[in-house]
Amino acid sequence: MFQPIMRTSTTPASLHAYECLSRGPARTNLEQADVLFEYVRRKRIEAPADRACVTAALQTASAIPGSPGLSVNVHAITLATDPDFSKMLAHVAGASGIATGRLTVEIVEHSPALDTSAFLRGLERLRALDISIALDDVGLGESNYKMILDADPDYLKIDRYFISHWETEPRRRAIVESIVDLARRFGAEAIAEGVERPEELEALRGLGIDLIQGYLFSKPMSIASLQEKASDAPDGTPPDLASTAR
Repeated sequence: MFQPIMRTSTTPASLHAYECLSRGPARTNLEQADVLFEYVRRKRIEAPADRACVTAALQTASAIPGSPGLSVNVHAITLATDPDFSKMLAHVAGASGIATGRLTVEIVEHSPALDTSAFLRGLERLRALDISIALDDVGLGESNYKMILDADPDYLKIDRYFISHWETEPRRRAIVESIVDLARRFGAEAIAEGVERPEELEALRGLGIDLIQGYLFSKPMSIASLQEKASDAPDGTPPDLASTAR
């Protein structure tokens, strides 16, 4: 499945990237991403699961019109324990006709006991391929200040837990503002996830958050649905998505 990340500083909003979202077999319990990846983590098979998901995502994404950015999720533990992961990623991208410069790896971290040195070497291998780095779920779990400092990401993704009605709740607003300020100080961009209401969008734009992801623009789409919507757009931006923030 693919969900757009929209850049809203333009009029109309333009497509920044698609996040590639993995799902389990349809009509099974594992179709839900949280159930699927909780199983993966309990079995400690993050690396082979990430390889399978990234391979499927890029092979499928090769059929997306235009050349949009593509964002894939990878566990931090994978980068620390699978030294050949970046080589595999580059091979699959090349075979799929996707330049590695179009890719962003979103770091997902649920394992506090991480070999930091090995993880940093994994990041260096990705950056050598011109791949951008995003830190997912900022503010939750192990996506904490230490991970931000270690990863030095290009993007900080603000988890939707903090976005819902944040503009009317002072404590949530304080957290969102602090993440935005942190991103600026790191030379990174903040991405707001889970944006569903126009009021949230306007308040976030007022704070200087340009990159927006959520149901306000689109639910995750299958490749067939995405192709149908985007086939007439030269940059791959479905016209009905771009009109949302006019």
